[in-house]
Amino acid sequence: MSTNDFVIVWDQTGLEYVGNITADEQQRIMAALSGQSAVSALPNIMHLRLRAQYNQQRHYEIYFLTAESSITEQDICDWFRTSPQQAADLVRERGQVFYSDRAQQRPVIV
Repeated sequence: MSTNDFVIVWDQTGLEYVGNITADEQQRIMAALSGQSAVSALPNIMHLRLRAQYNQQRHYEIYFLTAESSITEQDICDWFRTSPQQAADLVRERGQVFYSDRAQQRPVIV
């Protein structure tokens, strides 16, 4: 069975980024084999982490997720749009956490 690896970034306001790591690697390999310069279309993961660390008020989460090859970036975006809590919970359960500043309790207004 073929799989796709994704990087998924969201915060308390919703999904921010989904990147297909597998497709990006394949594209860079084909470019290198054809003699072209191989440039990644994905942002640097450390840039994503720095953004999360310097915007702690947004409670970013960054996960890596492996899914069947039939799952696309658009499928994940649609899933987060239609069922955001269910999507986040499943990614937390089945994915690998890279960074999490998940809010553990709701803020109290006094």
